[in-house]
Amino acid sequence: MIVLKEFEFDAAHYLPSYNGKCEHLHGHTYKLVVKVDGRPDMEGMVLDFSLLKKIVQTKVLRKLDHKLLNDVLPNPSAENIAIWVWDQLAKPLYAENRRLYEVEVWETRTSGCIYRGEFYEGELC
Repeated sequence: MIVLKEFEFDAAHYLPSYNGKCEHLHGHTYKLVVKVDGRPDMEGMVLDFSLLKKIVQTKVLRKLDHKLLNDVLPNPSAENIAIWVWDQLAKPLYAENRRLYEVEVWETRTSGCIYRGEFYEGELC
């Protein structure tokens, strides 16, 4: 069973490794979707939504919202943001009955990235 919660944050970034208009400073209202896979506990929940919100606020949003993402990540592409978010949340969301399943980072309404912890194991591109 997968539970999820959506968040929004505003941030600016530039892409120093990219050759195009996005290499210059600009901003987005990002959408972040965090999904947790697990079995309901004795209370009938995989994870209380209020606890999920608190963990994401503390571990991710306080560090990214209304910030220059380049101060947090050297190359803040949607892909690297997703890897970074995964790394911030995987351990705090882990419990006997659950684990982080997927992170979605949307730069625009039509463009985003989905990451499930595969490939890079915390190494940014």
